[in-house]
Amino acid sequence: MRSFPLPQTGIEASNVILGLMRISSLTDEEIRTLVSTARDAGITMFDHADIYGDERHGCERRFGEAGAVPASERDQVVIQSKVGIRSGFFDFSREHILSTVDESLAALRTDYLDILLLHRPDTLVEPEEVAAAFDELHEAGKVRSFGVSNHTPGQIELLKKSVRQPLAVNQLQLSITHAPIIAQGVAANMAGLDQSISRDNGILDYSRLHDMTIQAWSPFQKGFFDGVFVGDREAYAELNELLDELAKKYDVTPTGIAVAWITRHPANMQVVLGTTNPQRVRDSADGSDIPLTRQEWYGLFRAAGHTLP
Repeated sequence: MRSFPLPQTGIEASNVILGLMRISSLTDEEIRTLVSTARDAGITMFDHADIYGDERHGCERRFGEAGAVPASERDQVVIQSKVGIRSGFFDFSREHILSTVDESLAALRTDYLDILLLHRPDTLVEPEEVAAAFDELHEAGKVRSFGVSNHTPGQIELLKKSVRQPLAVNQLQLSITHAPIIAQGVAANMAGLDQSISRDNGILDYSRLHDMTIQAWSPFQKGFFDGVFVGDREAYAELNELLDELAKKYDVTPTGIAVAWITRHPANMQVVLGTTNPQRVRDSADGSDIPLTRQEWYGLFRAAGHTLP
């Protein structure tokens, strides 16, 4: 498992993260097994959000109740959570950020979050309120580092007008088949090609220029929750054939190759898993540091249906 220092944070973390949005119905033992499997595979970072679960803080609460990470080992892991999505609207107000973090800490049974992300852009955001909340959380030792999720460069710059702490992370949807943040730049300036249309204002280049770590969520999804591409030989026959070929070469599963496609990128991205299956965690972790060649990486890119001009 490859780990690296997350720029602007002082945190060392694995480049594969275990996301815990689906653990609310698991037993304590199942949660402990899932987390220990991840840790045994070298995964040191765990992703939460206040909205994950059947009720607010549901998955965070189950994580804490199960004793997934013993208090004596808290400093060996990186715990991240998110705030800002409410029922029917988004809310980056100071009051909501502060109260939500306190609730998350209580649910997780920890004194601090290593990283807090603003979950989805709140168009009614008042950056001064976010800054005030971040200052209070940081000074109180409740949150060590901050970031965003699903934000554009302009939205990040707006926050940075007031926020004093570095915004070190941006969590974005990315997989081989859902890769507009990469595919657009590859086909830039190609008239008449849908792929060349910028939908994110150059977030990949912006992140690299500003030392922001991209965390890739839904790394196996075809599109926006359209199902997984691994094993879908009807819609992605060529891609799965190549995944199988490379899996055999590197002695991993196709899932591991799908992870490797993301972690191979020099932007030092992290892959956020959403599985509750311990074997899939192992399979995914196996792709952490596979050195795909340029030819292999671009071969997967083309097999997924992207244009290489």
